[in-house]
Amino acid sequence: MNIDYAALTDLYQITMAQGYFEHGMGSTEACFHMYFRSYPFKGGYAVACGMDQLAELVETYRFNERDVDYLAGLDAPGGGKLFKDDFLQYLSEFKLSVDIDAVAEGTIVFPNEPLVRVKGPILECQLIETPLLNCVNFETLIATKAARVCQAAGTPVAEFGLRRAQGVAGGVWASRAAVVGGCASTSNVLAGRMFNIPVSGTHAHSWVMSFDSELEAFRAYAASFPNNCILLVDTYDVEQGIRNAITVGLEMRERGERLMGIRIDSGDLTWLAKMARRMLDEAGLDDCGIVLSNDLDEYTIRSIRQEGVDVMSWGVGTKLACAYDQPTLGGVYKLSCTRPQGSDAWVDHIKISESIQKLTTPGVLDVRRYYAEDGRIAGDMVLDVNAVLDPTETIVDPYDSLRRKKLLGKRFETLLKPLARSGKNVLPSDMRDATKARARVREGLETLDETQKRLLNPHTYPVGLEKGLFERRSALVAKMKGFE
Repeated sequence: MNIDYAALTDLYQITMAQGYFEHGMGSTEACFHMYFRSYPFKGGYAVACGMDQLAELVETYRFNERDVDYLAGLDAPGGGKLFKDDFLQYLSEFKLSVDIDAVAEGTIVFPNEPLVRVKGPILECQLIETPLLNCVNFETLIATKAARVCQAAGTPVAEFGLRRAQGVAGGVWASRAAVVGGCASTSNVLAGRMFNIPVSGTHAHSWVMSFDSELEAFRAYAASFPNNCILLVDTYDVEQGIRNAITVGLEMRERGERLMGIRIDSGDLTWLAKMARRMLDEAGLDDCGIVLSNDLDEYTIRSIRQEGVDVMSWGVGTKLACAYDQPTLGGVYKLSCTRPQGSDAWVDHIKISESIQKLTTPGVLDVRRYYAEDGRIAGDMVLDVNAVLDPTETIVDPYDSLRRKKLLGKRFETLLKPLARSGKNVLPSDMRDATKARARVREGLETLDETQKRLLNPHTYPVGLEKGLFERRSALVAKMKGFE
């Protein structure tokens, strides 16, 4: 989409940038990390998403003439102009030079481990914070919700939440994230065109209402779409609607065509779907599937399936595209270290809070994911890429030092991969493909234990700090608190 990412930010990012610029700190090298602190939807995993849009941000990030003119016109509350002419001139010529590393879209991820690492001049790292968080927070949330819904469904899920999504951009990127998370298709034509993802759809109640009778409406639709005919049967009376669909289905069969399915969008879906299956089978239309929709989420779908309903596919809208039961992922973007100009050494920084959950981790971080012999993931270690690792390969829970796990001898991979170098997008095209990201989700979920995929009270996956990094952080906390 044509988004002005430079202006898509919080004002304080630009005021800080001017401060760095004026005090000669703008070129100080810094390292920031984006991560989230708690599991979305009280689940046992999240699905990383938003990296395609982050690559788009890198490709298009500029302060255009309108941006600079707008900033020039802002007044400071205490009087005078908020931004100075030399800084505005700097912005008018601004180009990104940061290095960005990120997990691949579709990677299964967990709290308190970096999804994105940004290195470069601190002024630049600061400027891209807000749009970066906007991309990754929202899309990771929707992709995770989609994965949960699709896990519960078992059969294909179509996303059609555009009409109730959070605005135009929210609707478009939600549709893409839903496909990454596992949806077979979306109703969103713009998203389909932009991202080359499958689209699907049939007809609404208004189609039926516009004809003199439901049977006439069904016959007309079958005539127009003989190869994509799914009839919505609940406009007036579901049982009669099924009878009319059966009439049309038998007529189509005589013409060498096939009624693909019927859709039920209201009422007791379990009861009605069982009735529909019985009626269709008795009429000899056992190849006609049943599609269910109507404010579905993973819990409702699971309940329907537990009652033994045979469902060809599901339509999920509002509660998927709007992440109905959790409005935000809550991901954060924190400074972890700086390297003054001309120095080879990184200087650690941490944020100490009254809440231990908000204590940050210093260093240039990455994630090492370990695998058990059976192919399942065994634990994630957050480490400093510039440090010598403790040879025991032990991870320590960052909030409970008594919880430790030895990972020695297991196969591992490093999760953060190049997304940008010197301000240029280097993400390969196949890593921006939504359907390939969806395949990574499927593969990643296979590496989780079933207890970690439970919708309620899932088992917690072990994520911790490399032992040496934990000890380094503890020493830095003690120093900052004056305990040394």
